[in-house]
Amino acid sequence: MIDIERNQGQRFVDEWRANAERLEQAGAYDPADEHDACGVGFVAAIDGQPRRAVVEAAVNALKSVWHRGAVDADGKTGDGAGIHVQVPQDFFKEHIARTGRTPMKGKLAVGVVFLPRTDLAAQERCREIVESEILAYGHLICGWRQVPVNIDVIGEKANATRPEIEQIMIANNRGVDNPQFDLDLYMIRRRIEKKVWEESISEFYICSLSCRSIIYKGMFLAEQLTAFYPDLLDPRFVSNFAIYHQRYSTNTFPTWRLAQPFRVLAHNGEINTLRGNINWMKSHETRMAHPLFGAHIEDVKPVIQPGGSDSATLDNVFEVMLRAGRQLPMVKSLMIPEAWAGKKTVPEPLRYLYNWCNSVMEPWDGPAAIAAFGGRWVLGGMDRNGLRPMRYTITTDGLISAGSETGMVRVNEAEVVEKGRLGPGEMIAVDLIEGKLYHDRDLKEMLARQHPFKDWDRNTTPIDSLIKAGLTEAAEFERDELRRRQVTVGWSLEDLELILHPMVEEAKEAVGSMGDDAPLAVLSNQYRGLHHFFRQNFSQVTNPPIDSLRERGVMSLRTRLGNLGNILAEDDSQCRLLQLDSPVLSNGEFDAMRRYMGDTAVEIDCTFAAAGGPHALRDAIRRVQREAEDAVARSRR
Repeated sequence: MIDIERNQGQRFVDEWRANAERLEQAGAYDPADEHDACGVGFVAAIDGQPRRAVVEAAVNALKSVWHRGAVDADGKTGDGAGIHVQVPQDFFKEHIARTGRTPMKGKLAVGVVFLPRTDLAAQERCREIVESEILAYGHLICGWRQVPVNIDVIGEKANATRPEIEQIMIANNRGVDNPQFDLDLYMIRRRIEKKVWEESISEFYICSLSCRSIIYKGMFLAEQLTAFYPDLLDPRFVSNFAIYHQRYSTNTFPTWRLAQPFRVLAHNGEINTLRGNINWMKSHETRMAHPLFGAHIEDVKPVIQPGGSDSATLDNVFEVMLRAGRQLPMVKSLMIPEAWAGKKTVPEPLRYLYNWCNSVMEPWDGPAAIAAFGGRWVLGGMDRNGLRPMRYTITTDGLISAGSETGMVRVNEAEVVEKGRLGPGEMIAVDLIEGKLYHDRDLKEMLARQHPFKDWDRNTTPIDSLIKAGLTEAAEFERDELRRRQVTVGWSLEDLELILHPMVEEAKEAVGSMGDDAPLAVLSNQYRGLHHFFRQNFSQVTNPPIDSLRERGVMSLRTRLGNLGNILAEDDSQCRLLQLDSPVLSNGEFDAMRRYMGDTAVEIDCTFAAAGGPHALRDAIRRVQREAEDAVARSRR
């Protein structure tokens, strides 16, 4: 009977994949457009001491957010759920002892690996790759362990796609400290992933590979976590933190590997700037360097691994930042910063900190509530808009619980020391080594003291400083010439009346529909210039549109030029840039910018002869690309 259900489930999955591939080839489906929104939280011991109560509280909290995830028609298959806790050293060392080996002193590392279940040859090849990379790095393999699972509690579709779930145990044969051991394991994992990808082996995924933490997750319902993974019921599973997550896929087909938590964070929300952030990361990779990676920096590239969700790509970048030595609160401030430019109440030291963060890399914007673990820290944080809630409770037993909803962790009200919620851009964290709780302002003031950010800020050149005070700009075109140019670029009387007129008279953008029901240029009798198709690519799923005029408190059009540097560094050179208040420049601002850039800027002619033949546009675009690439190559010599 089980085989019949498995075959039926597999047929469903195969049919779905075939249909998705057909739609993708026809241009009707793009996997990059998938998003999800979920329930997330963490529990931590403020004193940093491992407790069984932390794991139990997190498991029960996860079960209480079952309504956050979708359920398949079979009533058992879910979008995914999981938990991230410390590696229970006694549990795994006793397992090694039962196999006849003597565990080495020091922390044992454990990797949780999803292997291909139906292709036994690929499964064995994956094991070979994993083992060879571990041994090549000089560490000792203590054996494999098949993770006990109860497949009766999951649905047929989840079971049909279920991977073979195994754990590999690794001893610190090099005798390095725990942070270096974890860095070794990160490099090993990236090498493994590259080799498996090169051999086109699907259904392989490493959930976690660490001496400090371990992840149990899968495509089941939240309440099925401990039933599917009975390991978590063992009293030896103790931890000083636990991150839990229930996934809700807005329009995504759930998979085992995309269940959360990921290696650093669990995320509730959507990264709406995803396409741009991924492209920026590709650009940053050319200059990425850090002494901790040394000559092995190429092993971590590409930072963003293919096939990931928006949450998974966010986690990829969080992780490389952490492995380069940054502390988790600083990584959060860099990637999901507080809105500060329009707030006069932000203290000056924090403004300099944020300006440096903005100089280093682009924010990953969108509604976000995260729970994250970074070795020393466990942290909860919010996006700049506060569009995903996170509330916390501190109790007399020294535990803090934080998450998407109130009451996820049941507590006696008489034992509550403090309750609160994180505001937009805020975070709360526990230093598990120091055994101390940090609130938002304490964390940010600590970060602001790490470097002389005020001195570094003097390297930034505002565009206003390059323009003479009181300078007025004369109109360049007479009335008739201006109108001719407006017609040339496709401006209509309707555009002038409904868009431009309110902007001039009321100094604000006209309110209108975000949609576009005008036909594509190829189907239209009216001129539609290329610029018509450069539009807001934000809030694609469940969130309202935003703009810099109505929501200037949380949004800025500030644009920086000249700082595509090493995002893993921390020095004053990262602030050596030209800062524009807006990417839309007046003629005077453009002239000032051009003078400032001097020989470092190259002008490329983007016009072409209308009578140049049927391939004139294509040839011109290729020429522009070639000239731009050549100019960039010359600038790096």
